[in-house]
Amino acid sequence: MKQELKIAVRQLVHHTLRSGDLVLEFLGSVRPAEAIRAHQKIQRSRPQSYDAEIPISYQKETDQFTLTISGRVDGIFTEPDRTVIEEIKTTVRSLDSFEQDEEPLHWGQLKIYAYMYAAQQGLDNIDAQLVYYQIDSGQIREFKQRFTLAELEVFFNDLIAGYLQWAATIANWCSRRDESILNLEFPFTTYRPGQRSMAVEVYRTIKNNGQLLIQAATGIGKTMAAAFPAIKAIGESISSKIFYLTARTTGRTVAEKALDELRTKGLKIKSLTLTAKDKICFNPDSACHPDECEYAKGHYDRIGEALRTIFHQDAFTRDVILDAAKNFRICPFEFSLDLSIWADFIICDYNYAFDPRVFLRRFFQEENGDYTFLIDEAHNLVDRSREMFSAELFKQPILDFRRIIKNELPRVYKSLGGINSWLVKARKKCEESGQSRAEKDPPDDFFPLLRQFSQITENWLSLNIKTAYREALLELFFSISGFLKVADQYDNSYATCYEKIDKNLKIKLFCIDPSGHLSRALNRCRAAIFFSATMTPMNYFKTILGCEDHADQLILPSPFPKENLGVFVSDHVSTLYRHRSRTKSEVSRTISILVDQRQGNYLLFFPSYEYMTMVYESFHSESPQIETIFQTPGMSEFERDAFLDRFAQENPETLVGFAVMGGIFGEGIDLVGKRLCGAAIVGVGLPAISLENDLIREYFTQALDAGFEFAYLYPGINRVLQAAGRVIRTENDLGVVLLIDQRYATYRYKSLIPGHWEPVRAQNEHQLANYLQKFWNQ
Repeated sequence: MKQELKIAVRQLVHHTLRSGDLVLEFLGSVRPAEAIRAHQKIQRSRPQSYDAEIPISYQKETDQFTLTISGRVDGIFTEPDRTVIEEIKTTVRSLDSFEQDEEPLHWGQLKIYAYMYAAQQGLDNIDAQLVYYQIDSGQIREFKQRFTLAELEVFFNDLIAGYLQWAATIANWCSRRDESILNLEFPFTTYRPGQRSMAVEVYRTIKNNGQLLIQAATGIGKTMAAAFPAIKAIGESISSKIFYLTARTTGRTVAEKALDELRTKGLKIKSLTLTAKDKICFNPDSACHPDECEYAKGHYDRIGEALRTIFHQDAFTRDVILDAAKNFRICPFEFSLDLSIWADFIICDYNYAFDPRVFLRRFFQEENGDYTFLIDEAHNLVDRSREMFSAELFKQPILDFRRIIKNELPRVYKSLGGINSWLVKARKKCEESGQSRAEKDPPDDFFPLLRQFSQITENWLSLNIKTAYREALLELFFSISGFLKVADQYDNSYATCYEKIDKNLKIKLFCIDPSGHLSRALNRCRAAIFFSATMTPMNYFKTILGCEDHADQLILPSPFPKENLGVFVSDHVSTLYRHRSRTKSEVSRTISILVDQRQGNYLLFFPSYEYMTMVYESFHSESPQIETIFQTPGMSEFERDAFLDRFAQENPETLVGFAVMGGIFGEGIDLVGKRLCGAAIVGVGLPAISLENDLIREYFTQALDAGFEFAYLYPGINRVLQAAGRVIRTENDLGVVLLIDQRYATYRYKSLIPGHWEPVRAQNEHQLANYLQKFWNQ
């Protein structure tokens, strides 16, 4: 049987007709809504003989393949003496530029449509009309050519021949991949407790086009339990591609290791780790232009050979991409984006699937993609999604840049003057009502000023004139464009926040409830699997992450022996903000009791740097003989690693580390065995009281009568659970967790504590010491 292949006209042209330099000049950014309106305006102006938005497909038979090419024609004129195929393009460029330089990709797309239609209708000749609509001026320019069927057939067959060489490589690979998946067995001799249940539910959810939320304790093997069934689904043609979405580098590393483990068992799969452009660029201080970057010059002339060469490998990691890009002298970021089309398993940050400003449009421009989302450490998606769907601007950078271009760009200067004046008035309102304030209504009178700036700036940037201030203007343009993109989706889930910072002012379109936006983003895939060690309570995450009402839930307890973890509650100590000065010595003594019972390494977690410093000073004063280390704000990667390196297996003395809940040491670190024997969690992890958190509380009080829970309680308890999860990382670990706060004695908090913890309440310091000694002596 012949193998069936499918490709879109746009993708076919893009793959075969690219050549020359990579020139990421500023060509303007027509918003989708503007483009649609422009298309509709032109289409409505056409005569009755015109049909708009015509789906078209064509099959090409070869010895090996049945290739289906499909697309959508913008319009077709059908008249007695001629047929015209029309393609409409919107642009912010001057229309004269298209007179001077023909766009081969635009004409290639149009000629493919013309051939497909002429061949199907038996036409010997056909007219092709390329229409450009200039968004700012509304001007229209039409370019026409007449083609014979014979010359279009030559063009079409040349493109197909070029593509089929690559398609044969892809087809052969897919056959090898699917055969390996069919024969693939679970890579370990046995499943860990709970791991098989998770894998079965993941497979079932993918097969049923569903959504699944999983809370699986550390040690179950979540990554393999998610990846293995998802890969099986690819082999059965249930899903075509997996996106493994994660927020941390550690998550990406774990996913890569899981795939490597499966490859040792015979799996053939192409995986790609996407790295942000600024972290993979060879020349980050240069523009993406052949005059400034050697890797941009001739990029498209070499990209084909680079793809063919690297395709002999299976794991397209960051280092592999960098090596290949260096060898072929091509842009590593653009290279990785091209590889994403052919990769089966893409490991990347959340924002490539969800962020409205940077999501991968080549996959997610349309809904209902045949993809599986595996969303790692999904508890992090709550805060990250609020960031992705929010936008902010600061007054001072606008004023500073305005001064720079005063004599250079008068129209931009004047436009920024209007923006700055508006912000001055907004700052005055802040001064009158306090340092910060919020409004439910959007700043509708501010948006036109920003759009005017964008239009003026876009026109100048599209000229691609090199100046000393161009990059700064480009950065400001993108900041304001991103702000306007968020403004376009402003609804009752938003508030506008104003904060005066010295002479500066921050205005933020704050997404209070990201669930609606996430729900729409989840339409981009066929199945979504959310998994984490901490998703408590599950219904909170189901709501806030925009899941369907019938989304399934799975909670899996720790696979490790219960007796390996001792959880103790010191609920006679208050850590309320108003009591902290009075009780800091009591907290310090309680910590001393914890660390005095057994020599080893301990981590102490606090709700804030201020409180941590307060207790640290008291502890250091009362126990100066104990070695301590201290987390500081904004630690570099080197400083972070140095902090963790202190937690050695065989420290000769006790080491106590002071850290902040929800910070870089509160999750995502593995201190196995004797590297960590205990943790104390001071407080219940509540986020700091702030304007934004109070907006969340008010919103969900009105919506669900659960304002405090959504704003403070549930985010707090998940910080606590993450911090406590640092202690037991393997089945051989032994350690203790101490919870210090009166509130742990209340039902509200008891109900959120994992059942397998079986916490022991210590009513006083003497009792706590006895309980700890008993645990360590067992």
